[in-house]
Amino acid sequence: RQRQMCIRDSGNLPFLDELPTIAIVGTRKASAYGINVATRLGQEITSYGGCVVTGMALGVDGAAARGALLAGKPCVGVLGTAIDVNYPAANSLLIDDVASAGAVISEFPPLYPTKPENFPRRNRIISGLSCGACIVEAPVRSGALITANLALEQGRDVFAVPGNIDSPNSTGTNALIRDGAKAITGAQDILSEYEGLYPGRIQYLSLIHISEPTRPISI
Repeated sequence: RQRQMCIRDSGNLPFLDELPTIAIVGTRKASAYGINVATRLGQEITSYGGCVVTGMALGVDGAAARGALLAGKPCVGVLGTAIDVNYPAANSLLIDDVASAGAVISEFPPLYPTKPENFPRRNRIISGLSCGACIVEAPVRSGALITANLALEQGRDVFAVPGNIDSPNSTGTNALIRDGAKAITGAQDILSEYEGLYPGRIQYLSLIHISEPTRPISI
């Protein structure tokens, strides 16, 4: 997989070429359903031997990171800000937890100004680091759909969580499924695509054992 150059990081970046790495992204204004699904996917993917990459935003991204940390495994957060800025502030402690357990990375150097255009630009790194991108919840106009399009351009797989057809948060994901994305209901639906690429790495557990974090995870 192609790697972005000149990325600064905080923590220890896992050797992603040896891991089925899955991007989990979605709307910042996630529903309770979206939060629950993202948390479970983050926990399952890492428990089964994969690695989660996400954007550290509020909503789906943060929930996916929390799920990975609940499994006691590293994940990778990609910032749309300078490496020395924990944004959004509400996720500041979570970003620190991700850096402690895995890595937080950014292409923006310290003191680089935070601009709205940084975040769509950041999305290409999220998809580029991953084998595939899973969109949990996304309205029609969503940065998560930008990530999905970038994943397709980069030759990555796209997965989507089906949702209520009357929910605005599911219009984007349901459209992705209509247009060819794989509908998923759990991590096994995603990781089964990569069993041949990572022999022996993926192990589906009948029961997920959650290890205690070194300090309470930010909720």
